[in-house]
Amino acid sequence: MPLALIPTPTHLEECEGAPFRFGPGTRLIAPPELDGVAGFVWAVLGPLATVTRDDGAADAVVLRPDGGTGEAYTLTVDADRVVVAGSPAGIARGVATLAQVSGLGTEGAPSGVVPALVIRDEPRYERRGLMVDVVRHFYPVSTLERVIDLLAAYKLNVLHLHLTDDQGWRIEVPGRPELVERSGRTQCGDGEAGWLRTEEYTRLVEYAAARHIEVVPELDVPGHVNAALHADGSLSPSGQPTEAYTGADVGFSKLDLSLPATAPFLADVLGHLADLTPGRYLHIGGDEVHRMPRDEYLGFLDHVSGAVAATGKSLIAWQEAAAAGLPSDALVQLWDSNADPAPVVAAAQRGIGVVLSPGKHVYLDMKYDADHPLGQDWAGTVDVRQSYEWDPDTYLPELPATAVRGVEAAIWTEFIATEDELFSMLLPRLVAIAELAWSPQRSRSWESFAPRLAAHAPLWTAAGVAFHESEQVWGRGRPDVAVA
Repeated sequence: MPLALIPTPTHLEECEGAPFRFGPGTRLIAPPELDGVAGFVWAVLGPLATVTRDDGAADAVVLRPDGGTGEAYTLTVDADRVVVAGSPAGIARGVATLAQVSGLGTEGAPSGVVPALVIRDEPRYERRGLMVDVVRHFYPVSTLERVIDLLAAYKLNVLHLHLTDDQGWRIEVPGRPELVERSGRTQCGDGEAGWLRTEEYTRLVEYAAARHIEVVPELDVPGHVNAALHADGSLSPSGQPTEAYTGADVGFSKLDLSLPATAPFLADVLGHLADLTPGRYLHIGGDEVHRMPRDEYLGFLDHVSGAVAATGKSLIAWQEAAAAGLPSDALVQLWDSNADPAPVVAAAQRGIGVVLSPGKHVYLDMKYDADHPLGQDWAGTVDVRQSYEWDPDTYLPELPATAVRGVEAAIWTEFIATEDELFSMLLPRLVAIAELAWSPQRSRSWESFAPRLAAHAPLWTAAGVAFHESEQVWGRGRPDVAVA
């Protein structure tokens, strides 16, 4: 049976010869600069005796830096040794492949046996991510760490956290305790929410970094700001805090730069997020600002672009911001499948990079089908095949393929309240998107992917995460989706 690897590697050669067998004497050889990746190995393969110097002996898993950059890696397995070579990020991706090869055993338990093989692999796109909305419903660090584990398992490298919106505020800011004290407890509907304390957010960033995943925090402005206005009346034209909002409507709130409190507020929040987040980018939202004239909107984006630059970071914004004069190092994120993409194309032609998140393919809060009990359907229904069978390079024919920096799935949580609901909406569609973003277009086909995907269900069951048993993958005995 062919190996059911996801994403499918760039090059896979199964070799003659005996497999490698993990045993009680198996060692991990990892130089000191790979301490973080070594921790990831322990997390996915179990504890191994770890040494820093390679003595050439057998029965070893060797992490071998090759001086490269990026996420390319080589995985070589024979009866004596497993060698994962690449940059630190590449080695992390190779370890994820090794975990799959050794883990696709009976009922998801690690088989302890890895066939002799050579894999040479590299990603199609530099940015491959997931946006999680922790505002409409709040998820604690423990849940977000499980999300990071899922990203790492399938070679995704960005966790975009939507931290602020109308319904709540999810991050502490020094000197502004009212943001969480007044707006940290509300969310969509009933029930107490919560927020990420500074030490929790830092722990999450470090957990992601050990897996070479970049955390991108989002302060959504100038719209989606009722939680800020509820916490601090000086941000409101009336001078009074607004009422808390726990519904699901959008577009009714905005910040006003003419108020003296607004610019310091933006500087404080963006500066704090930049200090806490080692990655290159801050996301500034920019979407669905329905009650702000165009000139005011463009002026606001000019200001916030400068505020982000003052932190030393680059900005990402939703596609509406493409109409502004964004700096050359910015990215715009296309999301609305129903909107005119011309401003995004024009921005790309000016040199702005584009991250593709089209709702009709990668919005994972969309229903799987019309009868699915969870989710929305403004972008249509999105089952696994619809997430998988599209080509980002040709999604917009007018968009230069060189402008596409990557693909990011998104899950909004107005109607997704529990961890099980969250994971059942992510899986299996997120895995389809992971292969789309990593593997060459020529290497992908639904007929190959569906049975490989089906074989991963025991891994998710063993990890204790919920998933949706899509009929497209597991249903009704179709030969193209049979579980081997």
